Amino acid sequence: MTQPVEYGGLNQIVKKAAEYGRTQGEGVRDQIVSHIYGEAEKLAATVVTCSNERTDWDRKIDNIITSRFFGYPLMLALLGAVFWVTISGANVPSEMLANLLFGIEDWLSSLFIGAGAPGWLHGVVVLGTYRGLAWVVSVMLPPMAIFFPIFTLLEDLGYLPRVAFNLDHAFKRVGAHGKQALTMSMGFGCNAAGVIAARIIDSPRERLIAILTNNFVPCNGRFPALIAISIIFVAGGVFSAYGTLAASAMVVAMILVGISVTLAVSWLLSKTLLKGEPSSFTLELPPYRKPQIIPVIVRSLFDRTAFVLARAVAVAAPAGALTWIFANIYIGDLSIIGHVAGWLEPFGRAIGLDGIIILAFILGLPANEIVVPIMIMGYLSAGSMLEFDSLLAFRELLLSQNWTLLTALNFMLFSLLHFPCGTTLLTIHKETGSLKWTVLAAVIPTIIAILVCFSITQGVRLFNLL
Repeated sequence: MTQPVEYGGLNQIVKKAAEYGRTQGEGVRDQIVSHIYGEAEKLAATVVTCSNERTDWDRKIDNIITSRFFGYPLMLALLGAVFWVTISGANVPSEMLANLLFGIEDWLSSLFIGAGAPGWLHGVVVLGTYRGLAWVVSVMLPPMAIFFPIFTLLEDLGYLPRVAFNLDHAFKRVGAHGKQALTMSMGFGCNAAGVIAARIIDSPRERLIAILTNNFVPCNGRFPALIAISIIFVAGGVFSAYGTLAASAMVVAMILVGISVTLAVSWLLSKTLLKGEPSSFTLELPPYRKPQIIPVIVRSLFDRTAFVLARAVAVAAPAGALTWIFANIYIGDLSIIGHVAGWLEPFGRAIGLDGIIILAFILGLPANEIVVPIMIMGYLSAGSMLEFDSLLAFRELLLSQNWTLLTALNFMLFSLLHFPCGTTLLTIHKETGSLKWTVLAAVIPTIIAILVCFSITQGVRLFNLL
């Protein structure tokens, strides 16, 4: 007859097993954990009886969602659906919010002019600072207000732990932690939120890997540019059901590139700067449950959307003012922006872009949302940030500046892979407490973006592919 084991004795057994796993390697530890759970299931089966047999729907669903054959396709399909809903659903509220905020801009302009304020003050405060804030809010708020609640509902439903389960093996193979899949998913809403989410990883080494690679998935600030360029050069500038579907497919393709780069860089970091064995974690899949829709939406709006938006606004305000100043100080016949863009032109051409695009990314450091308005301003040599009401008009401007499919591809890849925005960098510094890791978080992705764009550009030109 089996003797009962006291709770304290079981704790000692588990502790010794874990210690043995640490000394013998991760494979042995996984075997020990699997054996413990197997024995627990056998013990439960011998002492627990059910009065009536019921279908275990959780297990049946998990057999599909976490299977080798259906797990990844279902994840990609769900990801595509979430982005399609986010893209389609954000169009109308984003336009309404933009009309409201730019209506306030007109009122502010009238107020400044009526008060006899100097032109430079009106330019810095209204055309620079306020206009930059208006774009950030109108572009960021609607997608975040849709994406974050959907993400939180999936989390409350119990699906996200299944995502971590599916991706755990891939991240462990590259020397990272399975929970990095969850932090990476948070990065789709905002990379700063993804960096904060890395707190769930106990290992400092693996937490740093998650932080340094979170930028390789596009955030809400980069989605509008990726979508617009996809519609212009993939869907022919048609913003219809077909155009939305084509843009969504292209964005999902960019996301797959970002995930691949995340895994590759995680592996490289685990072999160089952050050497070490991947730690093991036991993920007990929670039961599926009905999400509490109203509390989840309220929590996501206040805890995630409002928090991220506040940080973005804080860094976008000075960026708008600085951009206006650079565009309105002339040296000879060119503004400072014109001179710097000309200096950057050879480098931009080498990686399939141009000087204006490179300068727009540099000045867009505080917030990715202002990259496209700065680029348009540079092309039109205007004195304040501009944005086209029509994608067709935007398309004509890009074509007049000698944009090709290669330029569009490199723009999307550089937008996907380049340095994090100012909000994310500030968050990284706060989370790591280190200037070194903050600088590396900016340098590593920028070098990768340059190398990828340079390789594609030179390869296409060498073999005359486009």
